[in-house]
Amino acid sequence: MGDDTMGHQARKAEAFRALHAGEPFAMPNPWDAGSARVLAALGFRALASSSSAHAFTLGRLDGGVTLDEVTVHAAVLDGATELPVSVDLENGYGPAPADAALAISRVAEAGAVGASIEDFDPAGHLYEPAHAADRIAAAAEAAHGLGFPFMLTARAENHIRVDAPDLDDTIERLRAYEAAGADVLYAPGLDTVEQIRAVCDAVTKPVNVLALPGLRVADITGAGAQRISVGGGLAWVGVEAVAAAAVALRDAGDLGALAADPPLDDWFAR
Repeated sequence: MGDDTMGHQARKAEAFRALHAGEPFAMPNPWDAGSARVLAALGFRALASSSSAHAFTLGRLDGGVTLDEVTVHAAVLDGATELPVSVDLENGYGPAPADAALAISRVAEAGAVGASIEDFDPAGHLYEPAHAADRIAAAAEAAHGLGFPFMLTARAENHIRVDAPDLDDTIERLRAYEAAGADVLYAPGLDTVEQIRAVCDAVTKPVNVLALPGLRVADITGAGAQRISVGGGLAWVGVEAVAAAAVALRDAGDLGALAADPPLDDWFAR
């Protein structure tokens, strides 16, 4: 990586870190270069990939993408705008601490200035807490040795992976990940203000919360969250609109939905 490229990435990294020390912010999740440019044009200050939305663009379900493909996707999103990009790395594409560290290094080389590592294995189980913390420690060592501030997000997945999630277990896991070196903490699936407040009160690092339809931004930030992401939510809004228009065309010959005329010249202006 040349000096100019590194300097550009370092500036994005500094801007991303500063966001976590300022007012709470929303970080939407594009799924391709076009959606990234739209979100940048709409005034957002940082972007994050979504593993499920990225998989959709390849005609696959969540969990069906390789690290090589994620690295290419990270470079596409990073090159689309001047905004900082954080990458959803799922479990790091392997169970070992070294796998998580490698995943961080790969997307950093592609231009990312942040990434998340979760504690759920695609085989269908949560990692034991000690092993999960070791994985975050290895990822943190890789992230913090890059020469610029790379924001590592540690994810506790039990609220979206088990039938009866235990909030106490969530908090203990996030505390362990904080101690292991994570810069941001994230438990997707928290669905009440009380849960969000309990997590935020239990840790000292910034907390990311997944936007859910039953929550309001003011409630999430009022409970102490620093960052809000939407996962695949925006992608699914778009997909449902496409499907609804296609069904209307197929079943009723209705072309009304095709009247959409988004201001691409404005959104894609440099």
